[in-house]
Formats: sequence, C-alpha cells, structure tokens
Amino acid sequence: MNAAVDDELWSAVGDPIRRRMLDLLLVDGGSTATRLSEQLPVTRQAVAKHLGVLDRAGLVRSTPSGRERRYEVDEAQLARAVAQLSSVGTAWDARLRRIQRIAETIQRTRKS
Repeated sequence: MNAAVDDELWSAVGDPIRRRMLDLLLVDGGSTATRLSEQLPVTRQAVAKHLGVLDRAGLVRSTPSGRERRYEVDEAQLARAVAQLSSVGTAWDARLRRIQRIAETIQRTRKS
C-alpha cells in the first residue's frame, strides 16, 4: 500500500462512527445509508459522507438498490487493512520493547 492509501485507511478506521458502520455492515451483510442512519446517532447525510470515506479507502463497495445504494464491506480489503494495522502494531511493540530495554539499562547504570 502506498502512503496515500495508508492515510485514507487510517482516516477511515480512525473515526468511531465509521468503525461502528463497518460493524453494522458486517453483521447485517450490507445496508443503505438510510438504514444505517436509523442505527447511528448521525443524520443520513453524515452517514453518506462517512460511507464516501470508507469507499475511498476501499473498505466498502456499493451497488444500486432502488433509489438508494446498498453498501457492503469489501472483506478482502478489510483483511488487507487488518493485516496492515496489525503490522504497524507489531512494529510499535518492538519499538516499545527497545525503549524499555534502554530505560532498564539506564536504571541499572545509575544504581551501580
């Protein structure tokens, strides 16, 4: 993934409303903006904007459904996103372990 995709992904999953939308779409197997707005504390227009962010990040795809669009999670893209986020978490864990070792070394040196 390139930096622009990374930024869009982080922006998309960084918002609690969008994470809740992804949960609802996964549980329900898809939904419309109208239906999602009935389940969330935001307007239909806000839901549509949030869906646009998720769409640009590749996390959802839409198909026409009458006068609306039906949104579903792109599970392959979601799996790639989870792998990327997991990789970042692993890298940060390694950094934190290095910082901890350095801090412990400094403490031992000061006690000597």
